[in-house]
Amino acid sequence: MCRLWMRLGSRVISLWGRLYSKLEISLAVEEVQKPKKLKKGGILYARVSKAPPRSAGKLALSLQGIKLKNVDGLFSKSDPFFEIRRTYEGAGGGSWSPVYRGKHVKNNLNPKWEPASIDVNALCDGDLNRRIQVAVFDHEKDGKHNPMGAFDTTVNELVKSVGGKFALKKGSKTYGTINVDECKIIGAETSSVVQPPSAPAAATATAPVDTTSYQPPMMPVPVPVADFGNMNLGGQPLPVPVAPPKKPTFVDYISGNCDLNMCVAIDFTGSNGDPRRPGTLHHFSPHGQMNGYEKAISAVGSIVAKYDSDQQFPVYGFGAKYGGVVRHCFQVGNSKEVHGIKGILDAYKGVFKTPLIMSGPTVFTEVIQLAATQAKQRYQINPLSYSILLLLSDGAVTDVEATKQVLASVADAPLSIVIVGIGNADFSAMQFLDDFETRSGVNRDIVQFVQFNAHEHNKTSLTRATLEEIPDQLVQFFHTRGIMPQADSNFSASKIVIDDYNEEADIDLSMDYGSDGEIALNGDVGCYIDNSYEAGIGDLHVIPPPSAPSGSAPVAASVPTQPFTFQVQVPPNVVSGQQIQVAHPHTGQPLVVAVPAGVPPGGVFTVSA
Repeated sequence: MCRLWMRLGSRVISLWGRLYSKLEISLAVEEVQKPKKLKKGGILYARVSKAPPRSAGKLALSLQGIKLKNVDGLFSKSDPFFEIRRTYEGAGGGSWSPVYRGKHVKNNLNPKWEPASIDVNALCDGDLNRRIQVAVFDHEKDGKHNPMGAFDTTVNELVKSVGGKFALKKGSKTYGTINVDECKIIGAETSSVVQPPSAPAAATATAPVDTTSYQPPMMPVPVPVADFGNMNLGGQPLPVPVAPPKKPTFVDYISGNCDLNMCVAIDFTGSNGDPRRPGTLHHFSPHGQMNGYEKAISAVGSIVAKYDSDQQFPVYGFGAKYGGVVRHCFQVGNSKEVHGIKGILDAYKGVFKTPLIMSGPTVFTEVIQLAATQAKQRYQINPLSYSILLLLSDGAVTDVEATKQVLASVADAPLSIVIVGIGNADFSAMQFLDDFETRSGVNRDIVQFVQFNAHEHNKTSLTRATLEEIPDQLVQFFHTRGIMPQADSNFSASKIVIDDYNEEADIDLSMDYGSDGEIALNGDVGCYIDNSYEAGIGDLHVIPPPSAPSGSAPVAASVPTQPFTFQVQVPPNVVSGQQIQVAHPHTGQPLVVAVPAGVPPGGVFTVSA
């Protein structure tokens, strides 16, 4: 699961309509940030980050301001409100970003704000000792709120400071104090909160502690700094502890020049049924509805394909008879590779225009061996190359033992295999794939089986189920071989360049401020995102919301296809005409571009890819 943060800069009255299209591609990515200039002023900062695995609960917080300094002039009083802020790691994550904003209290320098309930994961990723900030502002209707001071703290410090107070600072000056009336965590799941071991809690009036039975642990006597030089160390220097190297993540490899390749294998055995008959698995509806194979190709393939550098995909078939011979691995399409997801679907449909006879048995071994061989060949050329075989089948494999042997023989290949079961067949015989690693003795799991019907009506669930093991499989393969992600010496990911508003490609959703300063969408303009399987084939589809009568079908309006553009900042000591290597913002793949004439070091130019 990922969470989406949006930070609004200055006055925002329009929304970046292509935000969904640009950020949805982040498979298991821990964090992506994208800033965008808006049509009528302001900047929208969108951040997608990987959510913690467990809930750290809610922070119940009540604050009160005492003798705050008035910043609203001589003839009026400030209208204070407070924000709780955090920082983010990674690109552009150094500044404070608001997580919670309370309501303002009018004309009051001793405000008692309404109790706040804040998601602890959103605030500090469950780390109660992570630095956060409490900032107070004087509310203004135009959104340009005046700072009244701030202080840094942690969740742990706030919890321990109930009944205490913090000095509100603005620079070196004190602008009042903030009392903590209440602060506690509610509903945290076990082992979700990160905090160091602490001593037994101090006695309180409601929960007295038996101090006679508690014995504090024995601690070594500390050595005063002045006497440290007199200690006899036997002439040996003190060992310097070395932190173990951090294991790279999937994101590190994808952004570190890892070349991810996808190939597809499709089951054409007779058990799929006569494709001319409605209801069979390979039937093509005259009304344009996708069959199970098309949905799986679109839903799963469209996600993995985003990371393929050249968008060229080998497509294979198995289980069909040509010239009286059953083929367990044959080329689908007129070329060895097809372009894009649409190319895969076109090649798949084109098979039924050839003189094939759907036959059997169901044999995976040849397509797995071919995929592993090609993956190893790419690996010999580029040690950071990794492949994914998407194998679609309607039934259990015929020879389980032969399949096990092949999987064991290719476990050392830079390959993951996702087998998607299509239809209503009994797939219980395929469960050996789930515990193949344990039973076979192979120390690397490379295969995942998913039954399509369990996720057919939920594209997001299907994608998550089929791809959930790939990040760990990829990391394990490279890390156990000592292959680390590459660093890009010419491009700094921290230099986030704000994209200009694009009149043709960006969809404007009008936004207005209410009387209380809250931002709201105008009621006369609206749209929703088409999350159907068909939407994954091309670009983003935005559909007008259904209108009365309810039976009328919405009319799709496709966004004009635009080449993807992004901006690059020229590194120091690089001049016009010189080539530099940059990372593609979507795929992480390296691109070599030349600095245009007239762009100096530190300047910005646009790249289309």
